[in-house]
Amino acid sequence: MSIVSVGVPTPAPIRIPLREILPWAIFMGILGLLLLYFVGAEQGATAIISGQYVHEFVHDGRHLLGVPCH
Repeated sequence: MSIVSVGVPTPAPIRIPLREILPWAIFMGILGLLLLYFVGAEQGATAIISGQYVHEFVHDGRHLLGVPCH
């Protein structure tokens, strides 16, 4: 009795051109910076929105990330 090995085809990796990834990467970077601004700096000296609404909404997130807000 002999053992016959059968070659299993391996899937080829999908190539995604940089032109397709770059706009999404820039968009996600801007979105991330905006989120970081609202969590870390909004309601401070550079406040865009008046009042304490944004501060209270992201208050626990600030403490979780170690950002002082008091």
